[in-house]
Amino acid sequence: MKLETLIAVNRFGLGGSINTGGTNGDVADASRDARGWLMSQLKPQKLHPGLAALPASSSGLKEFRRFVAKVGIGRAGGNDAMKAGAEGGSAAKGVEGLFREHFGPILGKEYGARLASAVESTSPFHERLVWFWSNHFTVSTTKPTVAGVVGAFEREAIRPHVTGKFVDMLLAAALHPTMILYLDNNMSIAPGTARPATGLAARANLPRPTGLNENLAREILELHTLGVDGGYTQSDVTTFARALTGWTVGGLLDTGTRFDAKHHESGAKTLLGKTYADAGEKQAESILRDLAAHPSTANFIATKLARHFIADIPPPAAVERLAKTYRESDGDLARVYAALIDSPEAWHLPLAKVKQPNELVVSTLRTVGARARTLPYESAIKALGTMGQSAFSAPSPKGWPDAADAWLGPDGLWKRIEWANAMAQRYGNGIDIVALAESTYGAALGDITRQTLARAESREQALALWLASPEFQRR
Repeated sequence: MKLETLIAVNRFGLGGSINTGGTNGDVADASRDARGWLMSQLKPQKLHPGLAALPASSSGLKEFRRFVAKVGIGRAGGNDAMKAGAEGGSAAKGVEGLFREHFGPILGKEYGARLASAVESTSPFHERLVWFWSNHFTVSTTKPTVAGVVGAFEREAIRPHVTGKFVDMLLAAALHPTMILYLDNNMSIAPGTARPATGLAARANLPRPTGLNENLAREILELHTLGVDGGYTQSDVTTFARALTGWTVGGLLDTGTRFDAKHHESGAKTLLGKTYADAGEKQAESILRDLAAHPSTANFIATKLARHFIADIPPPAAVERLAKTYRESDGDLARVYAALIDSPEAWHLPLAKVKQPNELVVSTLRTVGARARTLPYESAIKALGTMGQSAFSAPSPKGWPDAADAWLGPDGLWKRIEWANAMAQRYGNGIDIVALAESTYGAALGDITRQTLARAESREQALALWLASPEFQRR
């Protein structure tokens, strides 16, 4: 196995598959021209059928409105606002319990389709980039009100822009209804513009915006564009939050992002030394465009890409190469990825990155040849939960950590071994494990691991040992 093939399918891809999606598989495809194989994926990809069948965010938001009306939040007012109404079932469950019960099956379909898309992808580098940007622009079910739309957010705001301009992804993500709800911009209005709720909104007794909320503005500056050391101040955060007032999500009877001029704070705004004219909804859009073009954004994104694809401590030369490409291309992400592929630092052993749980689960299923009809959805979803990385549930807007120390605690290692044993019992009997390890990891396969696999008492034991090996746990 060529070194470049090994690195292409494991470091850039989602794990070596020898028969993916009915084709010759990643290993065969990449062995002909590893860099060309990666470059061929830097274009829009057809949506997996399982994902294409899932509802849009507008449907998810309407479903939330129906849920609110059904359980009758706030019919009794006061403390009883968090109890179910007569039509909602047992009051003892509370609204949050009923919410999770109602949206659990919806999330299950999202999880399963996302898993199948990754396991069966014939463009795994592209799929990994989707994951990278979804984590960069994190939205999470830790806020229950977005549970019905987190998957739609990835399909609508991330996937269409993965190989386009960063500014387009930034605009789509920052102003998507899921992000607005997740970071509370629907609760942010110009001081003095609050109005009493009427109609269904009043009967539902939902929280109402009363003033400025800085969450979205802060996270865009700190996590999505400039970075925490990107040169902005608290004054810039507040100013940006004022520019974002009015960007909200439709009411109880309508859905989607909308701009409410009545709740927008009018007037010019000065941010990072530049003054933006009073232009309504265009004011925040202009700021977002300038943030996308800022040198600090180029450096921040370059650092994150180098950390994700090369090493926990990103090589400075690679970071500068990617940042320079970003600046010179006006944030053309396909050109930035091409610079990443051309970075010599990316093509050396050892495999430096520890697989996150989702990477481990998907690479396992790709390696053993799992397919839609036989995918162990429930086992995989449960394993991700026990390993601490359930889909769409990052603990904060920072997203999942991208360094080994976050994933290699004693409990985390034990859960990985349990996963290896479970998959070995399911798939091990029909696989020549030594040949599989050689064909997917080649030069990265150490002598000790090779000998251990050869001496295993059964194929099941050999597969468990391989999936738990130091080599397979890295990419």
